[in-house]
Amino acid sequence: MPHLVRFPRDLEARLERASQHTGIAKAELIERLVQDSLTQLETQLLLEECASPRVERNIDQLLRESGLGA
Repeated sequence: MPHLVRFPRDLEARLERASQHTGIAKAELIERLVQDSLTQLETQLLLEECASPRVERNIDQLLRESGLGA
């Protein structure tokens, strides 16, 4: 995968230090970080969806509730 993302200098330096400290290539480190973060985000979103299911309301109901409708 080509490197298409440009990071700010401070983040690039942090990635470089982490790469040197762990011995993991920067590209692999970035892939792992993205994969782990996406997994955590998906899990969080799934938990939120299960905890509070969306209540679908039509536009008429929303307008009435807001006081703008008839």
